[in-house]
Amino acid sequence: MAIKKTALAGTLESSDIQITLAPAASGGIQIDLDSAVASQYGDQIKKVITAALQGLGITDALVKAVDKGALDCVIKARTIAAGQRALEQTEPAWEVL
Repeated sequence: MAIKKTALAGTLESSDIQITLAPAASGGIQIDLDSAVASQYGDQIKKVITAALQGLGITDALVKAVDKGALDCVIKARTIAAGQRALEQTEPAWEVL
């Protein structure tokens, strides 16, 4: 599924993550992660983001993630919210949850 517009979800508060999705210039999901714990948890954060996007059917996206210590459930929720906004979906994708 193609992203229709750039979308954002989340905040820069402690224990949260801000996810920005934009159409990718080239194919695939490209993740730019800014996190103080990227060396320890970066692979897991990227894995959660990728899985959530694939669950929505998004295969091509440019992702900017600014992590402030978010747990996996928060990362997934913010990614789904940004994905639905980018796809201009008004109904939740319950099957993704």
